[in-house]
Amino acid sequence: MTTDRKPSTDPYRDWLRQRLGQELGVREANTAIQSAVQRRGWPAMQPLGPRDVVAVLQDVYRSMAENLGEARADKWLQETSADLARLAERVPKPVETPRQEVKPAPLPVSWGRRAHDLPLMLARVHAEIATRSLGAIRNDPDLIRLERAAEWDVQATQAEVRRWQTEDMLTTLRADHARVEVADQVASARAQAEVLELNVREIESLPPQSRGNPAQLAHTRLMLTQTRAFLDAFGPLVAVEDADSPLTMLQMDLQNAHFSLGVPLHPNVLRARHGLNFALWQAGDQGEDAPAVQDARRVLAQAEIEAGAQLKATLDAARAHQAALIQLARHVEDLEARALKLAGMGGDPLTLARVRLEWRQARAAARIQSNRMEEAVRLLEALVSDSVQLPDEGT
Repeated sequence: MTTDRKPSTDPYRDWLRQRLGQELGVREANTAIQSAVQRRGWPAMQPLGPRDVVAVLQDVYRSMAENLGEARADKWLQETSADLARLAERVPKPVETPRQEVKPAPLPVSWGRRAHDLPLMLARVHAEIATRSLGAIRNDPDLIRLERAAEWDVQATQAEVRRWQTEDMLTTLRADHARVEVADQVASARAQAEVLELNVREIESLPPQSRGNPAQLAHTRLMLTQTRAFLDAFGPLVAVEDADSPLTMLQMDLQNAHFSLGVPLHPNVLRARHGLNFALWQAGDQGEDAPAVQDARRVLAQAEIEAGAQLKATLDAARAHQAALIQLARHVEDLEARALKLAGMGGDPLTLARVRLEWRQARAAARIQSNRMEEAVRLLEALVSDSVQLPDEGT
């Protein structure tokens, strides 16, 4: 006598336990999962999703890198991340629905404080409706075959919420970056003003017959006037210390495997996967032969191609910013060393001021690369993991 095997209610935890057990042993695997759950304050019995698994894998990776070396840990993480991405293509994140009778629609929501709140509000309403619909399907025997499609619908709507939360986070991040970049420009302008003032003094100290072309002095004075006007306008708007904050994002792993989950968890891919499962439910016994199912598979394949291209473009941009940042950071260090050497040797003020100006300009250019790289990486990480803090319901 055979019995139907009941699907797991926590498939990602089961997969993670089995995968970690191969590398660490069953006991250590359970310990790693429990430690990650406790450290992050997750409910002990809450089913894990793919992003939760990413967080646990990152913990295990750090431990492996310390104990077994980065090469071994990198290879393991690449293989495991690829396997997790394949799992995410087949299995939706488990969704708990209320046991009581489910209402057909959520309660009315309050309007947002700003116009751009509307897309996030709509996404949250759609996610709540999808969850309630899933609960209704689970409570209706006539609709139970639609459960799988409804689970993908819930995951797709939740991904859409996350998409708009990520946009909100990036808007705030870009505003912070813009503020510091303006501070860099102000600091560069101050350094330029010092160079121009010293240059004007040097020319004016010469005998009239040795000053050369009078237009040169006039042009230098004009540039000094324009620079002072810029400082008068923007100097009061920035904090001077922002320009001296350290450069970041110099060391960042941008391997493909770490972000491979970005394709199956992309909102458009999840929406297409919901469409495929819904088409399969409508097709009934016709199954894969149904024209609607074949069309849905083509839509899914196209969504995966586009998501992969978007992921690659963002990764390539982050890598290009990283390469430029590393080169500029080296130039900044060389200029710092040169300025210290000149100051120690008692170099003339104008030469030292010119080196400091070049240092400020190089630092500002490096900051731009650092900021653009951080924005790209934060976008990628928000898609594949929960390590990025996103706005909650109250923001």
